[in-house]
Amino acid sequence: QVQLVESGGGLVQAGGSLRLSCAASGRTFSSYAMGWFRRAPGKEREFVATITGNGGSTRYADSVKGRFTISRDNAKTTVYLQMNSLKPEDSAVYFCAADAAMGGRATSDYWGRYDYWGQGTQVTVSS
Repeated sequence: QVQLVESGGGLVQAGGSLRLSCAASGRTFSSYAMGWFRRAPGKEREFVATITGNGGSTRYADSVKGRFTISRDNAKTTVYLQMNSLKPEDSAVYFCAADAAMGGRATSDYWGRYDYWGQGTQVTVSS
């Protein structure tokens, strides 16, 4: 069982930056690939970024590529999402999730692959 707690959301002006954190419980954090997803009002859950258990491989949605960076610190059992050049369309509730498949060696942009989810943190970008 893994518990995930997101933090770092808030209100920021367009062009600004935020850093989201997701703290995980459990002793096998490095065996999980981690992902960030988001859901805006009236829209479906959307993939944002994912990272393998050892941090060696990452993937991003086209909409955030070049602006967002996912990283992790396995010693602190935390995954981060650095968000730069934010746009109003980035406004959403952001969720982190853990994927236990393949011991964290593979990533997925499909939400159904993920086993554990946090409660989410709100990000609002004003124009």
